Amino acid sequence: MLVDSHCHLNYKGMAEQQAVLLERARASGVTAMLNISTRASEWDDVTATAHREADVWASIGIHPHEADAHPDMDTARLIARAESDLRVVGIGETGLDYYYDKSDRDEQRRCFRAHIAASRQTGLPLIIHTRDAEDDTAAILADEMGKGAFPALIHCFTASADFAAKVLAMGLSISISGIVTFKNAKDLAAIAKDLPAERLLVETDAPFLAPVPHRGKQGEPAFVADTARFLAELRGESYEQLCETTSRNFYALFSRAHP
Repeated sequence: MLVDSHCHLNYKGMAEQQAVLLERARASGVTAMLNISTRASEWDDVTATAHREADVWASIGIHPHEADAHPDMDTARLIARAESDLRVVGIGETGLDYYYDKSDRDEQRRCFRAHIAASRQTGLPLIIHTRDAEDDTAAILADEMGKGAFPALIHCFTASADFAAKVLAMGLSISISGIVTFKNAKDLAAIAKDLPAERLLVETDAPFLAPVPHRGKQGEPAFVADTARFLAELRGESYEQLCETTSRNFYALFSRAHP
């Protein structure tokens, strides 16, 4: 059992060869995939894939890059869509991205809080993207947790050890992508090595961030096996143990999904 907890099967370049990518993932031992949306226009395609493929689940959300393009996105709209479709198991991806600043920061923060409220009210876990925005992300999470707890994870973790400690203390999980296999990711590897086993998930973020030995290629869900093998060796665990642990954690967090 091995779950790719974050991929984009309906992105351009992925959708056109989706059947082949799914076959390769299954042949690599991947037993489930979470297909992530980043804008409202993707919701229908992302959920359609989840209805068509028994081992694919869906999320609905607005990426921080897209916040400016969704000024009308609110908690009620997110809840209505999530509650109408049992193949939707998560809210996001959402969050803050101050590296590219493709959307106004105030609008990013407003959209992020709308997603948090939807997560809290539905009980579906929040899938968080954060880049160069550790302080604001941590502050918003702490403020919102004070209004009522909600399940959440930081996807494609690349932040600091201090930020990891803060979000772990709030009860969040952390998902590790193929970046951990890169030679210049020593700080991330050190964090991943010591993450509590019960909070660890693994992902590809395909079509991005193909791990070693596939760097330079388009990422795909099959490659989560390479990241899992690297993590297992890094943490001194067997590959089978790492796969079992991260898969169990996925289903515990995304409780609407099932093997």
